[in-house]
Amino acid sequence: MTQVNVKPLADRVLIQPAAAEQKTAGGFIIPDTAKEKPQRGTVVAVGPGKKDEPLTVKVGDVVLYGKYAGTEISVDGNDYLIMRESDIVAVI
Repeated sequence: MTQVNVKPLADRVLIQPAAAEQKTAGGFIIPDTAKEKPQRGTVVAVGPGKKDEPLTVKVGDVVLYGKYAGTEISVDGNDYLIMRESDIVAVI
């Protein structure tokens, strides 16, 4: 996990998405155009939460999120997603 100089605000969370699968279970290589967008990632930064709602996820948690959740950003050449904690559906 890398250290990032991005501090999310309120109930937002910064996530580093997991790498997309390169091969199928049968060993076939998946081309870039057919790869599924990952729905799992690692939390790398969290905001302070809202006044009455503290955040339940913490840095280092591996989480599942919706397929189209969050906003994609690039920091120092690395891709991340920034989303509200409510877009996270589970902690693994």
